[in-house]
Amino acid sequence: MDNRWRQLADILVTYSARVKPGERVLIAMGEVESFPLTHALYEACIRAGAYPQVQFTSETLRHSLLAHGSTEQLGWTPELEAQGMAWADVYFGLRGAYNLHMHDDIPADRLALNQAAQGRISTLRWQQTRWCLVRVPNAAFAFQAGADEESIEAMFFAACLLDWERESRRWKRWADQLNRGKTVRLVGRETDLSFSIEGRRWMVGDGTFNMPDGELATAPVTSTLHGHVTFEWPGVLGGRLMHGIRLAWEHGTLVHASAATNEAFLQRILATDAGASLLGEFAMGANPHVDRFCADILIDEKIGGTAHMALGRAYPECGGDNQSAIHWDIVKDIRQEGAVYVDDRVVLEHGQFHLDD
Repeated sequence: MDNRWRQLADILVTYSARVKPGERVLIAMGEVESFPLTHALYEACIRAGAYPQVQFTSETLRHSLLAHGSTEQLGWTPELEAQGMAWADVYFGLRGAYNLHMHDDIPADRLALNQAAQGRISTLRWQQTRWCLVRVPNAAFAFQAGADEESIEAMFFAACLLDWERESRRWKRWADQLNRGKTVRLVGRETDLSFSIEGRRWMVGDGTFNMPDGELATAPVTSTLHGHVTFEWPGVLGGRLMHGIRLAWEHGTLVHASAATNEAFLQRILATDAGASLLGEFAMGANPHVDRFCADILIDEKIGGTAHMALGRAYPECGGDNQSAIHWDIVKDIRQEGAVYVDDRVVLEHGQFHLDD
């Protein structure tokens, strides 16, 4: 086994989730290629005195459900997964990549219905467990990123094997400065969006919830959303890519939503529930080693110097109150054109943070 998997497993157990003796740990192994990390993580949990169990998931299996399932089956909340969240003290989601065109033959309404069921599992995860999600690189991931597997693995391990204690302290100093602000404005190509963050908090993504990590996030006051945003990169959800997404709000109401591809799916997602058309999160990517778009949000939202926002559910840790079955992040690249202002102070511009270390 590549020793880097063991190094990462040790970080996940001792730092990310701080697994304690006697705790129950659910390891969700997504796709067969994630087995090396599954093995290393299982071993690290055993050494920590915990009780790990492994669950296998695959988009290939999900495609069978999407293609042949009844409406009731598509909307069914997977019971063992739900019970697993109630059983586990700690949850690790090791998510292997897959062919993003796998579900191209699935009608938008069927995919959206099942996506909502998956969202209910996601809600149970953050409500009932200490959790960390890992995007495990593989050949499919390298292909969608337009790179060779060795280069993607190098980026992945460089972004994961950081001194997380040190990075956490630095980013928390940044968050303390951001917490003094009351308004946010995002500008960029065909973008000018503003909202209040009064009464909200900035949360630091420092390797405890995602791996790799690196972001500073807050929750907009949804009634104050005003302006428009255009995304350079496609939004990705449920294995479906939506290019050229444009969104606009007027005083807290979504007034425009379009996409150059898969717009019907976008509209179905926005209609999931009352909170799906509002922003539950606004954040800035801060990992210095993630530098290319990979069509995978767990990686892309960490790209240093970018911004991203999530439609749907807000994190209560930020003081957000927007409720939804979905939490869908989309990345806005402002490294070449654009900036983030907090109370009229530039805090991020051209990929560089303007915060005191």
